[in-house]
Amino acid sequence: MPELPEVEALAGFLRERVVGHAIARIDVLAVSALKTYDPPVTSLGGLTVTGASRHGKFLDLDVDGLHLVIHLARAGWLRWRDEIPARPARPGGKNPLAVRVHLDDGSGFDLTEAGTKKGLAVYVVRDPAEVPGVASLGPDPLDDAFTPEALGAIVGGKRTQIKGLLRDQKVIAGIGNAYSDEVLHVARMSPFKIAASLTGEDVAALHEAIVSTLRDAVERSRGLEAQDLKGEKKTGLRVHARTGQKCPVCGDTIREVSFADSSLQYCPTCQTGGKPLADRRMSRLLK
Repeated sequence: MPELPEVEALAGFLRERVVGHAIARIDVLAVSALKTYDPPVTSLGGLTVTGASRHGKFLDLDVDGLHLVIHLARAGWLRWRDEIPARPARPGGKNPLAVRVHLDDGSGFDLTEAGTKKGLAVYVVRDPAEVPGVASLGPDPLDDAFTPEALGAIVGGKRTQIKGLLRDQKVIAGIGNAYSDEVLHVARMSPFKIAASLTGEDVAALHEAIVSTLRDAVERSRGLEAQDLKGEKKTGLRVHARTGQKCPVCGDTIREVSFADSSLQYCPTCQTGGKPLADRRMSRLLK
């Protein structure tokens, strides 16, 4: 799933290629991806893109005051085309294409989504705050207002595991499964640690880990082509999706805890005092 660094890079990518161009038309092949009808998506035709920005994991194209807001969900992606094919795309079957945006110079981009679970969401709104997911976002961790004191207020009294809290978009915007693993590894903190139990030192270390990890990922992704962002993310991860490999810090074996539809990775030596975390799902499979 694209998270804050990749979405930030995509916004920069689109600022370079789309801003200043008019939208010729938008083809919606997967009707389920379009979440709004007023204004209609056809109203964007002929209007000029004046800006590209990010809200958490949401992309936002300002089109002469209207906004095309995109959430790529788990398996969605943006694919740039220097030249849009002349033949109209056909929906259905195994075609991952959901939405195609044509620009006035013949270029454009596709929004695709692989797999059977569909979560890609596209909105045409007058104000990004009309998108429920944007309106409910917590603070952006790269905003100057996101200070250690602000994080302390967020975690204070929360009787939830810190891993889940970091992934909650209503609490902190933009961090998903991958970067929450990375942040907790940098902070040397167990993903099962209860948020309310964090000391002042813990909060300071977690804040530093959040900001440094995300800023580093943003810098690594800056200026890359959209097609290269996934590969950059994978190569930059230290523990996430690296089960069984050696921790780059201490050399211990990276472990995994599996859930119904996701998993987390961590280093026992760096994060849990050398003690493996209970993985109930794996235990049931072994039985």
